[in-house]
Amino acid sequence: TENNKQNDFSFSVDAYEIIDSKFYFSDKKSKINLKIADFNHSGSGDLSLENSELKTETKALVSLELDSVNYLKENKIMLNALIGIDLKNNKYSFLKNEAFINQLPLIFDGFVKLNEENQEVAISFKTPSSDFKNFLAVIPEVYSKNIENVKTEGNFEIEGMFEGIVDDTHIPAFTVNIHSENAMFKYPDLPKTVEDIQIASKIVNETGLVNDTYVDIQKLSFRIDEDRFNTNARISELVENPKVSAHMDGRINLEKISQAYPIDETLNLKGMLEADITTAFDINSLENKRYENTKTEGLLKLTGFEYTSEELSNPVSIARTEIVFNPATVSLNEFEAKTGQTDFKGKGTIDNLLGFLFNKEDIEGNFTVHSDTFAVSDFMVADDDTASENTGEQAEQIKIPSFLNATLNADADTVLYDNLTLKNVKGTLVVKDEKASLIGVTSDLFKGKLTLNGNVSTKDPQTVFDMDVAMDAFDIAQSFTGLDLFKALSPIAKALQGKLNSSLNISGNLNNDFTPDLNSVSGNMLAELLTSAINPKESRVLGLLDSNLSFIDLNKLNLEQLKTSLKFENGSVVLKPLKFNYKDIGIDLSGNHTFNKSLDYKAIFNVPAKYMGKEVSSLLTSLNDEGARDVTVPVTASITGAIGSPSINTDLKQAVSNLSNQLIQRQKDKLVDKGNDKVKGLIGNLLDKNQKKDSTSADDPIKEGAGKLINNLFKKKKKKKDSVKQ
Repeated sequence: TENNKQNDFSFSVDAYEIIDSKFYFSDKKSKINLKIADFNHSGSGDLSLENSELKTETKALVSLELDSVNYLKENKIMLNALIGIDLKNNKYSFLKNEAFINQLPLIFDGFVKLNEENQEVAISFKTPSSDFKNFLAVIPEVYSKNIENVKTEGNFEIEGMFEGIVDDTHIPAFTVNIHSENAMFKYPDLPKTVEDIQIASKIVNETGLVNDTYVDIQKLSFRIDEDRFNTNARISELVENPKVSAHMDGRINLEKISQAYPIDETLNLKGMLEADITTAFDINSLENKRYENTKTEGLLKLTGFEYTSEELSNPVSIARTEIVFNPATVSLNEFEAKTGQTDFKGKGTIDNLLGFLFNKEDIEGNFTVHSDTFAVSDFMVADDDTASENTGEQAEQIKIPSFLNATLNADADTVLYDNLTLKNVKGTLVVKDEKASLIGVTSDLFKGKLTLNGNVSTKDPQTVFDMDVAMDAFDIAQSFTGLDLFKALSPIAKALQGKLNSSLNISGNLNNDFTPDLNSVSGNMLAELLTSAINPKESRVLGLLDSNLSFIDLNKLNLEQLKTSLKFENGSVVLKPLKFNYKDIGIDLSGNHTFNKSLDYKAIFNVPAKYMGKEVSSLLTSLNDEGARDVTVPVTASITGAIGSPSINTDLKQAVSNLSNQLIQRQKDKLVDKGNDKVKGLIGNLLDKNQKKDSTSADDPIKEGAGKLINNLFKKKKKKKDSVKQ
């Protein structure tokens, strides 16, 4: 019949292949990501029969991620299987098969049946042997290395089963048991043996609901020499909100791990770890910072540990540390470490260790830190983006750790910063968001006291700072030769001897070694000089002034309690106009200079005549006028050029000429005044004598002089009238 003809349809396949394929599966709800790469599958058989056999070979690299945890990462999977096919009942059975996960062999038995609404699964599996080498075989090869020649004793067994329905809601219920007892292994090229290995673990789902899966590590322990380490844990509700409870205890010499197991040599593990810790938490509480729902208690000690990181220029050697875990906080009871020249001891509390470990949050805490010597250069790291143009060497840059959110109350006997040595450093350092804020930081420096308040940020590629600086009784010579910033602020400071009080507000960019980029800084400075002496030989500017101006001896200039104000921006320093005195010479100083050492200053000296040299001294002597000695004239000195080779130009000759004319005019005015007085006196005498009708002798010199003076005066008036008429 026609129906019978339709049932006679058959499908025969001799062979098929799937080559170098990739498969991806992602379920956002269950947070499962499965990736199968380099998938190669081939099969052969006659599928035209209702009951037939299909011979298959499969190879692939499998990666399995569950809730951001990698359980498999490019692990090699191989399956050689003979599959019995029952087309009438849509049932596929494992008849003969062998699988490998990495190098771990497994054999399967059971079937998969496809129904209209779901699939039925009943599969069991186990390791074909109980050799402990099977345990090493399941570890990815990049970690387990070559296990062919590894010596092992004891057993390692995996067995399990999957049985149940697969649909939109359910997975097969399953149990996987992992067991090992009295096992050991030793790599042939390593001196130590890992022995007395005990493993009792299982992965279980009893309901067929994904979230009901749990992992129960009842026992996991091992020993290297006399050091033993034990742990147990239970992880439940793997999909929706994983809950973890765990305990670990024991001690282990970290260096012996690398002597017994082939780990990355760059880790350079050293130190003794001792632990006795119990913890319980759930992931949702961690992600939402509900840390009151977590509970961790116990003790962790680490001694003789060494840590190397790309973020540090030198290894960090931790002599000893002791951490006590409490339900709410973690107490750092002891911490003693060293890196490069730097040593530090500390204690305090850590408030967010679980968030840091499990949720990539910042470490939060409060610490008290002491250092005998703290060298800033020990925390510089190579910056790949910045290189020396001349040498091609990588520059170094200090980076504030992005994960640190902490307050440190610190003190240090000695801090080495650039070429400075700071003593008795104390203060508070708040680190957050790659910014370090200094609060009330004080130090002994340049025989005085330094106080800092401000911040430094390395969050952006360009490190920036904003700082208030107070300096009390600084030794001027030391401070202005020891600090590049101070050298740039004053071109004559190294010639000053004495003390300095100053307040400074400054902001700008920092170089990679945390020194200010002078061309970027802006700010203001108020300074009070408590100088006791000046040495012009220490400054080319002062030396030239001293040699060009005869009326001043800069060695005797007194700047005691001189107060001045500076403003700096756009690479230059501007001096607020400044007035001071040398003896009875008033001095007005103003101008600016650039940080690249270009000068533009003007000094005006209001000089009394008595200091103006031989020419003026001779004139003063001939005038016989004591008051003229105090007449002043301005002498201007223009200071330009570079700080290292300055130029000084004065108007001294013009000033002398102006002063001479001024003195002569003064004398003329005085003579006229004196002449008028004498005339009035003589006329008065004459009038008085005429009233008395006294006779005047012709040879009286006074009368004669008075007469001549009167005649002369009148003659002058007559000439004046004559000239007016003309």
